[in-house]
Amino acid sequence: MTMKAKGSRSERELVHMFNSTGIWSAVRIAGSGLTKDPNPDVLAGNNLRYLAIECKAVKSTSKYLYPEEVDQIANFSKRFGAEAWFGIKFNNKGWFFLKPEQLNKSRSNNLFVITFDIANKEGLSFDDLLGEVIKDG
Repeated sequence: MTMKAKGSRSERELVHMFNSTGIWSAVRIAGSGLTKDPNPDVLAGNNLRYLAIECKAVKSTSKYLYPEEVDQIANFSKRFGAEAWFGIKFNNKGWFFLKPEQLNKSRSNNLFVITFDIANKEGLSFDDLLGEVIKDG
C-alpha cells in the first residue's frame, strides 16, 4: 500500500470516528495538499466547535513536517474559524492530536518533528480531544 493510500484510509477512519459519536460531523477534504490553496485533511464540528485537522499516518516513531505545513493549517484555521490540529496515527498505537504550537523543531531547526514519545506525553487521544474541545467550549 502506498503512503498516499495509507493516508487516505487513515483520514476516512478519522472521519468515521467523529461521525460515529452521534454528536460530531466530519468530512474529508479530497485533494487536500494537492492544490495551491491550503486545506486541512479533515474538518469536524459539533455546532459549538470546529476542528481543522492535518492528518499524518506513519510506520516509524517520528514524522517530520515542513514549516509551510504548520503555517498553512494555522492560517487556514484562523480564517475559517476553526481550531488547528495535527492528527498523527502511529502504527498499532492509535491517534494522537497536537496543536501547532506544541510541535518541536528538529535538531537541524529547519523542520518540525512529532515523535511517538512527544505525542504520547503531550498529545491528546481521540477521546481526550473531544473532552478537551467540549471543556474549552
